[in-house]
Amino acid sequence: MQKPLRIFLVDDEIPALNRLKDVLADCAGACPHEILGTAANGMTALAQLAEIHADVVILDIQMPQMSGIEVARRLLDYAHPPLVIFATAFEDYGVAAFDVRAVDYLLKPIRQDRLLAALRRVEELRLSRPELPSAPPGARTHFSVTERGRVHLIPVNETIYLKAEQKYITLRTLAREYLLEDSLTRIEEEFGSRFVRIHRNCLLAREAIIGFEREVQSGGESRWMAVLRDLPEKLPVSRRQQHVIKEFGKPEQDG
Repeated sequence: MQKPLRIFLVDDEIPALNRLKDVLADCAGACPHEILGTAANGMTALAQLAEIHADVVILDIQMPQMSGIEVARRLLDYAHPPLVIFATAFEDYGVAAFDVRAVDYLLKPIRQDRLLAALRRVEELRLSRPELPSAPPGARTHFSVTERGRVHLIPVNETIYLKAEQKYITLRTLAREYLLEDSLTRIEEEFGSRFVRIHRNCLLAREAIIGFEREVQSGGESRWMAVLRDLPEKLPVSRRQQHVIKEFGKPEQDG
């Protein structure tokens, strides 16, 4: 006999959590399950999911502090990540859901037939579960940025640079800047072929570099600056990273 599905629920709105529990109760006859717990934000969810073994997380996307997309991405780092079903009132997160290998994408208010179909797909995947934990997640195509309660999906290929500043990363596109919660080292490991480190706190898109030039500072010393395509801003290259200049075809010079 198949064990009941172990489900964890995440939503920052209590009425939505209660509604989801009611719909799950209606599905119990066709899909036996147990609810292991609930969380109202991403950080609490990650902490609890590190301690329990859930088969699937039903996860809201738009939440304060950390979006559901970011929660799902961090879950991929777990030794035995649960499967993810997104539940959202918005239709425009399909690409990001695919990036984090979501099983399904349900629009609120969630219908019983759609939830049951998603849970049955989880059951099917659970049968082949031994292969899932070791499967490496694909590289993201978008960065997820939460801003004033809204999630922005920023295409990686539109990102010009990422600069670490205190606990945030400034992500720059041609249009504007965003504040991203992530690790610069982690991004470099994931996208090393696309971005190059020019400073301990800055990754720059290789295709955004059109050259390097010397800039004389107020004290008379000079430093190398990366010249960017389509942006007047220039970014400093640290002494430790001056090998980048040589890689792009310009010999290093001391000064």
